Amino acid sequence: MFRSQVGREAEALLLPPGGARPRRWADRTFRGALTAPGLVVVLLVAWIAVELTGAAMPAIRRFGPAFLWTSRWDPVHNVFGALPFVYGTIASSVLAVVIGVPISLGVAIYLAEIAGARTARLLSCLIELVAAIPSVILGLWGIFVLAPWVRTVVEPPLAAVLGWLPLFSGPAYGIGLLAAGIILAIMVIPVVSSVSRDALRAVPQEQREAMYALGATRWEVIRHAVLPYGRSGIIGAIILGFGRAFGETMAVTMVIGNRPQIAPSLFQPAYTIAAALANEFSEATSDLYLSALVEMALVLFAVSLLVNGAAQWLVSRMTRA
Repeated sequence: MFRSQVGREAEALLLPPGGARPRRWADRTFRGALTAPGLVVVLLVAWIAVELTGAAMPAIRRFGPAFLWTSRWDPVHNVFGALPFVYGTIASSVLAVVIGVPISLGVAIYLAEIAGARTARLLSCLIELVAAIPSVILGLWGIFVLAPWVRTVVEPPLAAVLGWLPLFSGPAYGIGLLAAGIILAIMVIPVVSSVSRDALRAVPQEQREAMYALGATRWEVIRHAVLPYGRSGIIGAIILGFGRAFGETMAVTMVIGNRPQIAPSLFQPAYTIAAALANEFSEATSDLYLSALVEMALVLFAVSLLVNGAAQWLVSRMTRA
């Protein structure tokens, strides 16, 4: 009874005469301080989009939607078409995903389901170190090590066995789409493997125990209980890796060949949007030339936002589940 009386007296002191609790200025200030950074990020993204759109308007008015499917890129005559750059960006990113995703999923399954705790911690640390390597370092390694290896070891056997396919036809240069895809795959592996590992570890232990109770082997447990449960997270990881490869600049610029052409062979040089922006932005001698480059940057910006937004949505969906 004494505690109840004391509690009622304390509550009466805290409550105003009307009975409603006062709004605490400290809570409001704290909430506003946390809301402000989020609004700053949103405003920053909107500001970038508005500035890019304004700078790209001359090219948008001049070429219209045909800018995306026109192949001619002629700064001398002020004729610009972004199709070779769009093709090179998509082709190199898809190739990186095709090469990197199987390796990433193998690493994720090993770390989440097979490796011991100490081994998993060590390998996870090494994978994160690979993600921390600057892209220009990977580009230099690609020029001096990867490109000669691709030219002498990888491309000749592929041409000899699969040369009848357009993908593997033509002379072996070393510098080209294949080298760019391998470089991007190396950069994609840490992202996809880390997110996929977290998605697999989020699978409830009861799923595994139920399969083991039915007499399933470890592979059957991984295949029928773990992978289906973590499917959304794995798909989100793959899309995140695609977004990582889609916007990469320096490493790709140094090994892709930088030739604005559309060739079906992986051995041929190509060009990406990011590489074109890095190489040609300082050389833009006319306003229309500069506007065309900014329009390509706007396309890259929009696609990157869509891809990363879809990936984050899938990963958050897996987390909620």
